[in-house]
Amino acid sequence: MNDAITRKVATAIADLLARPAAELPGRDGASARQHLAYGPTGIALLHIERAASGLGPWQRAHDWLDAAVRSPFTSGPESHPFYGVPALAHAMACAADHVPGAYQRTLGLIDRQLTVDVRRRLDAAHRRMDAGKLPELAEFDTIRGLTGYGAYFLRRAPSGDETRAILDYCVRLTEPVTHSGEVLPGWWTPTGPSGRPDSRFPGGHGNTGMAHGIGGVLALLALAARRGTSVGHHHRALQTILAWLDRWQEETNRGHVWPYWIKRDELRSGLLAPSAPRRPSWCYGTAGLARARQLAAIALGDTDRQVEAENALVGALTDTAQLNATTDNGLCHGFAGLTHIAARTADDADPSTEGQLRAAIPALLSVVCPPGTDPDDAASAIVNDEEAGLGFLNGAAGIALALMVPATEAPPRTSWDACLLIA
Repeated sequence: MNDAITRKVATAIADLLARPAAELPGRDGASARQHLAYGPTGIALLHIERAASGLGPWQRAHDWLDAAVRSPFTSGPESHPFYGVPALAHAMACAADHVPGAYQRTLGLIDRQLTVDVRRRLDAAHRRMDAGKLPELAEFDTIRGLTGYGAYFLRRAPSGDETRAILDYCVRLTEPVTHSGEVLPGWWTPTGPSGRPDSRFPGGHGNTGMAHGIGGVLALLALAARRGTSVGHHHRALQTILAWLDRWQEETNRGHVWPYWIKRDELRSGLLAPSAPRRPSWCYGTAGLARARQLAAIALGDTDRQVEAENALVGALTDTAQLNATTDNGLCHGFAGLTHIAARTADDADPSTEGQLRAAIPALLSVVCPPGTDPDDAASAIVNDEEAGLGFLNGAAGIALALMVPATEAPPRTSWDACLLIA
């Protein structure tokens, strides 16, 4: 796809989202306002990135953040990295990095609140471990749990006490636990992927995903190590997770793929149940896991494993069967997300695979913006997609952010994607 067209589509989306709407369509107003996935804070990320890149005015970003804080935000036990005060903190920190003096007082107050929240969560998690119980997904995952908090603190204070405490927890999470007479990985959860009891998952499951599983923990540990922050047994924890994923990877004619989760009967038999090709998304599947494995391999200095991960992503991005299972354009599990992961992975790739990764991007972009489409028409269709919405994780703002990377041919200027643990 022509980069000029991609740039125009991203710009047109941003222009259509220039001013905060009184109410975000398709979502409960009170809940949506506080949610990074589809609320004003996520849309602010688009305008923050554009302003930091010199492509738009800062006033738009400030307006969306102002819209978010017209009423108090939820903090404490009812909040999590994608909801309430922590979600607001991510957006504000992205802006503060590029506007000297902006939001610093508010962020100082927020960081103190998040420190209290994280310490409370860590205390509860270690008590749970001491008692030999299994974790809930929301204890550790990227969206709701300590891994998501780790992404924030790794940016704000890479070697700070909270960052290191979360990393210590992640390392401990990789230690096996004996439950009902069986040895299970420490991240095995007693519920289904929804976090609730599920008759389809008797005995619980081991979640591999980036959004809700051990993939996010792997990425956080890897990113911390690359930034020079390591804790005791850090590399051993990386190797433990990699070995688990090695055990369950499947070979296809396009390379390695990974299941979304492992059920108890599969764990006992050592065999995965047959399944149709699955979409290779960020939240679950091969794309997000390939990026996490690449980051871990780089942190460990394992070039062979790095190239293997990059080849797995190339395979996923060029496999018709996997791409046919991808049915939307969003960041979370759509073509925009695949585009962004491909670009981020290519930035760190071995020379033998970088070209293949970049060569896969135009075809992905052509799904989001079909050839010959008028940029204004394409932007209007994206913004008016009521099912996807206007927001960050599934909707228009996230799509526009993903389109900016190939359009500018440069990595993001801000850390908007740090919450996804892919950079």
